[in-house]
Amino acid sequence: MELTKNRYLKIMALGVAGGSMYLIPFIRYVFYDWQIESMQISNAQLGFLTTVYAIANAFLYIPAGILADKFSTKKLMVFSLTGVSILTWLFAFNSGSYGFALFIWVMFALVGVLPFWCALFKTIRLVAGEKDQGFLFGLYYMCNGLTGAIANAVGLKLAGMADSVDKKFFIAVVVYGFATALGALLILLLIKNNKPARAKGAPPVEDPDAFKISQLGELVRMPVVWVFSIVVFTGYAIYSSSPYFTPYLTDVVGISPEDSGVLSIIRTYIFYILAPVSGMIADKIFKSTSKWFIFLYLILTALFLGVLAIPSSASVTFVSFYTLLPGLFGLALYGIIFSIANEAKIPVALMGTAVGVASLIGYSPDFFMATMFGSWLDKFGSSGYNYIFIFLGINCFVGFLASVFIRLRTKKVNVEES
Repeated sequence: MELTKNRYLKIMALGVAGGSMYLIPFIRYVFYDWQIESMQISNAQLGFLTTVYAIANAFLYIPAGILADKFSTKKLMVFSLTGVSILTWLFAFNSGSYGFALFIWVMFALVGVLPFWCALFKTIRLVAGEKDQGFLFGLYYMCNGLTGAIANAVGLKLAGMADSVDKKFFIAVVVYGFATALGALLILLLIKNNKPARAKGAPPVEDPDAFKISQLGELVRMPVVWVFSIVVFTGYAIYSSSPYFTPYLTDVVGISPEDSGVLSIIRTYIFYILAPVSGMIADKIFKSTSKWFIFLYLILTALFLGVLAIPSSASVTFVSFYTLLPGLFGLALYGIIFSIANEAKIPVALMGTAVGVASLIGYSPDFFMATMFGSWLDKFGSSGYNYIFIFLGINCFVGFLASVFIRLRTKKVNVEES
């Protein structure tokens, strides 16, 4: 594994950028109870913020991929991170208006996804090269998770000093704004332009690897792109379900919001530390990301359905520990989910657009899942968690089937090429 110090620094910068960028649109992951109380909204309204954000993203993923393949990914990311910092601070001073929040969540998509999302993953692949993709994507997600953990720990610590929920939530939002500003600074200092400016007066040079709009049709006809989108869908559904263990522990188990927030940080961010290990397992032991996913999806299916079998007499410590396990195995999966692009032989010139196509389907759980889960909790109370965990168990089994399909297809292609 030939990794230079410079590559490590670049991966670190990208990890801070990616880890800070999506803290604020998903602030409910850690500050669920504070956000509802401070904004004076229902579970369904909180979920609808995510739905609005996801709908806006749906129109932006493919254009984001084209932007990433046509322009400097460094410039796109710096612009995006700076813009989201400004939007975050604006929201901090106007969080009492739900209408303003809806507007800001749409702007988070426009500024934080269109110039950033696909540019980020294309840059990771350019920095990583073609070897050890699983490990390097895992290393990125480790830095991503550490950034989220540190930002949330600082937010919790500082917010804990405030004497009202409104002030606590305000402080948490302000901290998030500084996190994205730091990401912008690191990208500016450590990442090079992948499309350097042409010297004045110099004739244009045709780049044989440059993206062409006509290649979009070629990409969408690749079956592996669509099946992989299903894997991203199910993997992201697992990851984005983690905030519901936070109110589950407070509503059903009875622990404090602060203690549940700490567990959420571990479940949602700290476990990213193990992402490089997951990548090494895929690369070195299973020698296939899809084989490793088959194993992980089976475990996760059992874990989510297993929550239903926990007896009411179970200790708080046991239940708290159990809720960490879906986060552990879910992040082992989600932390390397995009590394399969190299295994699928998707050309680097099409990487940005490929991520856009996969994201359009893969991140569609945000269209409906948060709103659906919130409505179940509003309608059924604590019993709503049973519906949530059954849904997630079925989701994991679908991911298992999709991974089996990819594995069988890969074996068939290898036989045909041998």
